[in-house]
Amino acid sequence: MTQDEFKDFPKMARLSRECIITEKLDGTNAQIYIDENGVIMAGSRNKWITPDDDNYGFAAWVEAHRDELALLGPGRHFGEWWGQGIQRKYGMTEKRFSLFNTIRWCAHDATPALIANQDPRAEPKYQKHIPACCHLVPVLYRGLFDTITIEAVLHDLEKHGSSAAPGFMKPEGIIVFHVAGNVGFKKTLGNDGAKGQQ
Repeated sequence: MTQDEFKDFPKMARLSRECIITEKLDGTNAQIYIDENGVIMAGSRNKWITPDDDNYGFAAWVEAHRDELALLGPGRHFGEWWGQGIQRKYGMTEKRFSLFNTIRWCAHDATPALIANQDPRAEPKYQKHIPACCHLVPVLYRGLFDTITIEAVLHDLEKHGSSAAPGFMKPEGIIVFHVAGNVGFKKTLGNDGAKGQQ
C-alpha cells in the first residue's frame, strides 16, 4: 500500500446563512476582462469575441464604452447582455449589460453598503457605483436562506412581472446566491429545468 498525500475533508458552509435573490435575465451571458495594464476584452459564455466576431453586438458595445468600463478595474466582470433582439427582448428598444456581482456593486442612485468581512482586522470595504453605461441585476431579496421565501419571491415575480424591465410580464425566473457557500442556483418560472434539465 502506497502513502498518498493526506487531504482533509472540505469545510461545509452552513445552510441557514445569507442569500441574495436576483432576477434571472433571459439574454446572453457576457464578460468583460480587464488586465493589470488596462487591456479590455469582451467575452461570451465560452469564448473571446470581437466586433468582427461578435455576440449580439456585445463586443462592439464594449469597444464603444471602453473608457467608462475601465472604471470596473482589473478582473473578470460577468453579467447578462439582454434586451432588444436577444431572447425574450423584454419589449426594449435597446440592449443592456447588467452585472451579476451585487455584493461588490450598487446601482447609480443607491447608497454604497458595507461589504461584510469575517476578519475584524480588515479595513472596511464599501460597494462601488457601477459605471454609467452598465446596469445591475435587480435584487429581489437579501436575507436568511429559506425555501419558503424563495418560492414567495418567485411567485411575486410571476404576479408582478420583471423588475429589470417594468411592465414586462413574462420574466424568466430567479438566481439564488448562497453567500457562505459561494454558489448560485437558478429557478425558472413555468416548467423549471425543461431546457435540457440545465
